[in-house]
Amino acid sequence: MSGKNKITGYFARVPASATNKQKTSPLKEVTNEVSNQNNDNKMTTPDSKRTRVDPDLINEQNDKGKIMMSPEGKMLLSPEQKERCEGNKIEARKKLLSKKMPLISSNMGNTWFKALENEFKKPYFQKLNDFILQDGNNKTIFPKHEDIWSWTMHTSIEDIRVVILGQDPYHGPGQAHGLCFSVQPGVPSPPSLVNMYKELEADIQGFTRPTDRGGYLAGWSEQGVLLLNAVLTVRKAEANSHKDKGWEKLTDAVIKWISDNNIDVVFLLWGSYAQKKASMVDKKKHHLLKAVHPSPLSAHRGFLGCKHFSQCNQILIENNKQPIDWNNLPQMK
Repeated sequence: MSGKNKITGYFARVPASATNKQKTSPLKEVTNEVSNQNNDNKMTTPDSKRTRVDPDLINEQNDKGKIMMSPEGKMLLSPEQKERCEGNKIEARKKLLSKKMPLISSNMGNTWFKALENEFKKPYFQKLNDFILQDGNNKTIFPKHEDIWSWTMHTSIEDIRVVILGQDPYHGPGQAHGLCFSVQPGVPSPPSLVNMYKELEADIQGFTRPTDRGGYLAGWSEQGVLLLNAVLTVRKAEANSHKDKGWEKLTDAVIKWISDNNIDVVFLLWGSYAQKKASMVDKKKHHLLKAVHPSPLSAHRGFLGCKHFSQCNQILIENNKQPIDWNNLPQMK
């Protein structure tokens, strides 16, 4: 296979229908022209004041008979309709930017794209994009392109309640899919995750690890647990091969955004790397639980027995937040 084909394969586009459930309708120009029920008192708006709105919103309002106009003749949208229009604008900007930089995937969550949009325009991210493009020409890169941003697809950035930090993705075939410590359905749990399960069994009453040694943790992500690696890609069989190429700056920006904009988030920091990574977190607003890494090399020195999972839930409850159901681990996408 030629290098060009490898690049195309790694940065292949994922059909929107397969990755994004949000319906996006094309925008087209409509006039603010409305008739009352008797079809008289027609009001028209000059061409210079025409408004670009989602035609589906017009249909929705017509169906309900609740078209509302301002005194200036402009259509008034409900909060839900404004949110939908904003979502369409974000989708358009995301699509445009992904054409310039293939590393940005169209399946990235909208709230995350909006929060990180300025980062994508900085020189370091352009260099990172070029590096991954070139490296993908010669090497196999994990995870698959469509999975790089999977950590943005399960919940909005504003709803993050818990953060677990990892270092870089698993570098074995079929393992990495964008969530730290997690592996794809049907893949046996790696040793660190096995130790996490051991601690959960001792700490959380009724916890049962998934059958068939499964290690797919998306069920946590869907509840507002961010499973974030500091580096989001890696070469096959080469741990830390994409270290110091730019990913760390982006994931620092993710942590800083959550620290600045959310409140009472619980950070589970296992190992010196994760603890250093979270040094910018505002400790007055958030809660940091620290222990050694769950790796077999260190777990017996303080991870096993740390009770972080129950402590995390207790903190959430004390701050009027829903605790995490750590048992919610369906082993399928």
